[in-house]
Amino acid sequence: MESKLTRKNFIFWVLIFGIIGAYISFDMASYFDLEYVKTRYRYLEQFEAKNSFLAATLFFVLYVLVAALSIPGVLVMTLLGGAIFGFLKGFLLASFASTIGATVAFSISRFLLHDWIRKRFKIHLSSFMRSIEKDQDFYLFSLRMIPFFPFFLVNLLMGLTKISLKKFYFISQLGMAISSAVYVSAGSGLAHITSTSDLLSTRSLLSITFLGVLPLLSRWIVAMCQKNRIYRLYSRPLSYDADLIVIGGGAGGLVTSLVAANAKAKVILIEKDKQGGECLYTGCVPSKSIIRSSKIMSYLRRASEFGIIEAQGSISFPSVMQRTREIIKKIEPHDSSERYRSLGVDCLKGTATIKTPFMVQIDNKEITTRSIVVATGSRPCIPEIEGSSEVSFLTSETIWSIDRLPNRFLIIGGGAMGCELAQAFQNFGSNVIQIELADRLLSKEDDEVSLAIQEKFKEIGVDVLVGHRLLEFKKNGKQKFAIVQRLSDGTILKIAFDQVLYATGRSPNVENFGLEEIGVKISQSGGIAVNAYLQTNFPNIFAVGDVVGPYQHTNMASYQGFYAATNSIIEGVWRLAADYRAVPYAIFTDPQIARVGLCERDARAAGIAFDVSSYDLTKNDRLLAEGEAFGFVTVLTAEKTDEILGVTIVGHHASEQIAEFVFAMTHRMGLKSLSQVNHIYPTVSESNRLLASSWRSQNISKYLRIILVYFLKIRRG
Repeated sequence: MESKLTRKNFIFWVLIFGIIGAYISFDMASYFDLEYVKTRYRYLEQFEAKNSFLAATLFFVLYVLVAALSIPGVLVMTLLGGAIFGFLKGFLLASFASTIGATVAFSISRFLLHDWIRKRFKIHLSSFMRSIEKDQDFYLFSLRMIPFFPFFLVNLLMGLTKISLKKFYFISQLGMAISSAVYVSAGSGLAHITSTSDLLSTRSLLSITFLGVLPLLSRWIVAMCQKNRIYRLYSRPLSYDADLIVIGGGAGGLVTSLVAANAKAKVILIEKDKQGGECLYTGCVPSKSIIRSSKIMSYLRRASEFGIIEAQGSISFPSVMQRTREIIKKIEPHDSSERYRSLGVDCLKGTATIKTPFMVQIDNKEITTRSIVVATGSRPCIPEIEGSSEVSFLTSETIWSIDRLPNRFLIIGGGAMGCELAQAFQNFGSNVIQIELADRLLSKEDDEVSLAIQEKFKEIGVDVLVGHRLLEFKKNGKQKFAIVQRLSDGTILKIAFDQVLYATGRSPNVENFGLEEIGVKISQSGGIAVNAYLQTNFPNIFAVGDVVGPYQHTNMASYQGFYAATNSIIEGVWRLAADYRAVPYAIFTDPQIARVGLCERDARAAGIAFDVSSYDLTKNDRLLAEGEAFGFVTVLTAEKTDEILGVTIVGHHASEQIAEFVFAMTHRMGLKSLSQVNHIYPTVSESNRLLASSWRSQNISKYLRIILVYFLKIRRG
């Protein structure tokens, strides 16, 4: 089937290029020149008088061909129709011929280019095509009425959409009627026209254009009315106490505040607890601190690999946790109210409630503002499991308060946090049992990534139970049990444990601060619904970070914060859309996992054609020297190009190594560019260049290789 389709495509291309070649070879353009038509006008008029039907038929067929192949000459043909056939007959011929020709061009575009362009440029076109296809009838009609918009380009663009052939024809017929009538009418004075600029005055062209723009203008007016309608229950203050109020002092709120303050906006940041948020106190900072301690412990166990004998060590878990708290204290000043006040942000502590889109209440004080940014973060998601209240479960917020290392540590969840803490506590000496409902850990990643981590976990002794469902907890005296079902065969397991941690995701904080009362929309995932500009259904209320989701990463919150701050300041003048194409994240297991853009699973699900290039990190000289030669780099590129769609790295320094790819994707650099970058030897990042160079050598044209062989042979004599 595919080969037949390819042959048909080939035949079509040969025909089209053949016609275009003939057009150029025989200088057909001269026949559609206004001066030539004027010289032949009397002859054509006489021919029409003697052969009325034949002249109309030939004119109609020729017009269809010119329009279908997008050959320059449609305007001259329209003028000629008016000059030879008169207004009514000329209008009917030109109107129907132009529409049929446009429909043929549309069909050719859809047949030859639709699948290839949508597959090749799917990422770049996705947002554009979504907006076009949402109102494709409306846009087609408007564009057809605008004489300044290229005729052939409309056919090409609409061929990429899903509009039906029948609908395309009728809308085009209606949309082009006015301009066809105007040009046919102008053709009656063909003898006095010296150039196409004589056809219509600037005023006439602008009038026609206005008719085409009118639907777009009407749509904008309706949007403005709808925008104003949403505020109908709320009066705008005559003046504002602030340009921007930010609710939440985590990563998203801090970056938003700082960006706005740097732009000299008056910013008020409200935090009800500790400024710095989950990342500083219960997330990134403490988890990476204990991961570092656990890594040192794992090295002590591996000391003989590095020629060190009789190396011993034991865990003082209270000291590990104390070190974590000390690191938090060292970082606290970076996010403190004092520092942010010195940078121009008015920091207030208290509970914020949004009373109107223009007013926030903090405790008993009401503050008016032009814009609001909600950055309230998320909280641990606690599943409803029978017996949970009897076993004193831990979450990502409460685990940092324990000072005794659990002996049998049950971790529920196989996501990033569950895996990081499972490995860390196993290294400390706990007997970790990890339960995951999905059939593998880290189910959002590709299979080979999950497999690599699961194998490492098994090596160090983590009891990984994937494809298992937690049913309930039971307690017999001081002994605690988890009742678990294996999904593959329904077997019930009874697992004894001393402490349990829920690592089952996080829920956005959207309740109890006024969102429900004023009617801010919530997405299906439970977060605040926002558009590409981070705006809610109230255009002056923005949201960033975990409360938006589904990207619950600190760097994502910071990234969104920049756009929310910028858009809140320039809202009404210009807007910047957040681009998530090159936002990375990492999972700090050992080995680390880092990713940016698409993985293979995502690309297949989206129907994007891609090629895969890989580099085996067991061959990297630096990792061999460090005793960490494990993992791989996988790069997805758009099919038959070097455009980077996504990168996944599993390895010792993955979170640092991926930065080069993030930079390349951000600035739309391909693997060809990366292959030219000089790296220090020996480094892990040198693998990036080696992968890029391998891609380049494998994708050299076979014809170029043949030419090179003969060229070198000739030079050798």
